[in-house]
Parts: sequence; structure tokens; C-alpha cells
Amino acid sequence: MRLAELSRRSGVSTATIKYYLREGLLPPGERVSTTQAEYDEEHLRRLRLIRALIHVGRVPVATAREVLAALEDENEDHLSRLGTAVAALPVTPAAPEEGPAAEVARRTAEELQRRLGWRVVPSNPAHRSLVAALTALVRLGYPCDTDRLLPHGRLAAELAAHEVALIEDFEAPTTQLEAAVALTVLYEPVLLSLRRLAQAEEAARRFGHRE
Repeated sequence: MRLAELSRRSGVSTATIKYYLREGLLPPGERVSTTQAEYDEEHLRRLRLIRALIHVGRVPVATAREVLAALEDENEDHLSRLGTAVAALPVTPAAPEEGPAAEVARRTAEELQRRLGWRVVPSNPAHRSLVAALTALVRLGYPCDTDRLLPHGRLAAELAAHEVALIEDFEAPTTQLEAAVALTVLYEPVLLSLRRLAQAEEAARRFGHRE
């Protein structure tokens, strides 16, 4: 397909597609003349992934480029590429924390992961984000001991098993990697919305009457 058809089918303007090509987010098409190129279904799928990253996940262009480069790095094994791609996605900013509350949070985060049977990887951005969140809870005096957090961790493990099973539905390894990134970005707002809806229902059941 030509650029105009790629734009029509993807819903992305030709100017934006050209921008993605210049930034290296979208691989070039097959050149058929000095001014025209042909694009295929791979380009269409990649455009959808780019839109999921940038417009839904609010991923900066530079970060999106890193994620896409990780997907294409054939020097790494499948698991490493998956980990690199997902780890590059943004999480809640977590500045290094110091002090008694931060130390309690670190110990709690590590103990929680061990009791769940997970590896503890302090360099993982999600680990640092968890420590930062727990530090705030400790400082404010809200309950966040390991026993109270275990139900959250177990539910997260169930969700992870479900989501990785969804990824396995895609046969090609590269497609699995792209699906992992897209589903991570797209499902997080779904999970947040469902959690808040569930909280509203539970609060109504416990404390009031359904309107």
C-alpha cells in the first residue's frame, strides 16, 4: 500500500507518519521510485503500537524509540527483549529515598516479593516505584506491612498470569513482544478504572445504600 492508504487504514495523518519515519519509530517502506514507497501490514501494526505507546501510554518519543529498538534486538533472547521493552515503559517517577521510612519501605518491598516467590531486582523501575510508594505510606502512618500487602501481590500475580497467557496467543516472537508492550500500556488504565469502580461498589455495600 502507498502512504495515503497507510494513513487511511491507520487513522494517522501522512504528516505524522512521515514524522515517525524521520524519528526511526517506523521502518522505511520498500522504495518503488525516488519519491514513493510501498508499505505492508507490518507497518500498519507498528503504527498501531506507536499510537498505543505515545497517545494512550503517554510515552515520550525518545522512550518509544528505545522500546521499539528493544523489540528488534535479535542479539538478546526472547525473555530479555521482553523485559527490556516493558522496563523501558514509564512508571511513577521514583527519586532515591533516604531515612528511616525509606529503609522500612525497602525491607517491606523485598520481603513482600520474596514471600510471593518473586525475584528481587532493585534496579527494576517498578521495584523503585514500589519502594517510593511504600515510603509515602510509612511516613503518613497508613498500614502497609507485608501481611496487608500480600493480597495485592497475589491479585497482581493472577493478573500477570492472565496477561502473559494473552500474549502467548500471538505466535510470532516479535508479535508477542509488541503485544506485551501494547497490552501493558493499554490495560493499566483499564485496571485502574475497574479498581475504582469496584471500590465504589464495595463502599456502597458497606456504608450506604445503592442509588
